[in-house]
Amino acid sequence: MNEWLGGHIFKEALLSIIQLNDQTFSSTITNETEKYILVDFWAEWCGPCRMLAPVLEAISMDFSKELLVCKLNTDDSIQTAQLFNITSIPCCILFKKGKEIHRLIGYKTKDSFSDELSRHMI
Repeated sequence: MNEWLGGHIFKEALLSIIQLNDQTFSSTITNETEKYILVDFWAEWCGPCRMLAPVLEAISMDFSKELLVCKLNTDDSIQTAQLFNITSIPCCILFKKGKEIHRLIGYKTKDSFSDELSRHMI
């Protein structure tokens, strides 16, 4: 059972979010053929990124059968952030079979994020 503590789902959600970097990004995005992949481009100093973290934890649980949620720190993985022209964070990119499908930029509530994500996951 998932529990909310201090506004965060913990244990299962934290374990289900994958941390990416410049070295692991490409293989993770291209090797997953069954699930959609959502990559959160973020940075530790970014307030809206920190606000979005519990939303993504909830999303990773709600969409666990069809979506893999990943995080990429733009300060630590500059090459990948530049490759995808990340100019504003948080920026979440939805991928399927290695192809970008949609971008969600800025903080959104869980309901708003879920609704927008659902429209693009066909």
